[in-house]
Amino acid sequence: MVSRRVFAGLTVLVLLLSPAPWARSFAQVAGGKQTTYAAHVALAQEYLHERRPDLAIPELEAAAALRPGDVQTQANLGVLLFFQGKAAEAIPHLRTALEAQPSLAKIRGILGIAELRTGDISDGRSDLETVFSVLDDRKFQVQVGLEMVSSYTATGDLDRAAAVLAKLKQIAPADPHVLYAAYQTYTDLAGEARLTLALAAPNSAQTHQMLAHEELKEGNTNAAIAEYRKAIALDPHLPSVHVELAELLATSADPAMKAESVAEYKLALADNPQDAKALCGLAQVAVRKGDLQQAFDDYRAARAAEPSDPDASLGMANVLIQRGEQAKALPLLEEAAQLEPTNPTVHYRLAMLYRRNGHEDQAKQQVELFKHYKEMKDKLRVVFQNLLVKPQEIRSDDEPEKGK
Repeated sequence: MVSRRVFAGLTVLVLLLSPAPWARSFAQVAGGKQTTYAAHVALAQEYLHERRPDLAIPELEAAAALRPGDVQTQANLGVLLFFQGKAAEAIPHLRTALEAQPSLAKIRGILGIAELRTGDISDGRSDLETVFSVLDDRKFQVQVGLEMVSSYTATGDLDRAAAVLAKLKQIAPADPHVLYAAYQTYTDLAGEARLTLALAAPNSAQTHQMLAHEELKEGNTNAAIAEYRKAIALDPHLPSVHVELAELLATSADPAMKAESVAEYKLALADNPQDAKALCGLAQVAVRKGDLQQAFDDYRAARAAEPSDPDASLGMANVLIQRGEQAKALPLLEEAAQLEPTNPTVHYRLAMLYRRNGHEDQAKQQVELFKHYKEMKDKLRVVFQNLLVKPQEIRSDDEPEKGK
């Protein structure tokens, strides 16, 4: 649906398309066909300023009857009719304006939406696709994109919807309308992919890995572990499966399961010696055992394998801090802050090191960042716990006292 706030902005478009307003007295005293046209336009503008589009429309209809080829009159009339919910009546006027002046991108955008409203899917999509990338009004551009997404999803064209959403997220990354549309579309895509995979290969390793993910979403840890084991039995070299199982086993209170996580990390490395997640997992095991040298070596290998992995940089920094090598840890923490600016632990540790080095202003700034992101993630944790979902981004990375 096109929002009122967007249409309110487009009212300005109507006024800008029109010639300068004439006084009502001019309409009353002047005669002749030319003057009558001007009088109707002047009255229409006055009614628009008074927020009476219902009175402006008849005046513009009269003006259009006198000058059917006038771009401004046809465009204004089409827009106002559309504002009034009369999409079918608006379309001929919008098309007439565009035939004379095809470069009117906003008018074409409104035409495209009107066409979709009246069931003309082909022309509607074509017009919206034509103007989407060239509109200079960000709010209207977002609305046009959302109309396209809605049209595509209605007919199951989810890939096309996702492509538009990728652009919308660049244009308006924090717009809740865009984010919700993305959530809906990606959920539909995921559902479609799940169904297709289950139908095409119901007993495959990939299907069991997918089922493990679904069990995790529901908070069913034991069921997820069982699905991972089935996947591994079918394909021991399935990408990422050993790391995913290892990370799950590592969270268990059962010592036997924790020990098994080490074996899974090693199996992942046997398949891919450059697996940064597996290296970081083994480094965490080494930290818990007190083997700081092994932990440092594993974190360093992970950082070399994946330089953009903030966990490796943070892990190396933590080990260096525990070894009393704060000067070497500082640049690694600063790097981690660049790679993952929303990680509270990084800011906490930076604050400690800055304060220790006498940089009080920088320390205060990092404390504020720590508080901000910790509060934000605490709120997210409550939301996702209610949904029985635990994304990697909000796991316990904001408890620096544990020395992760």
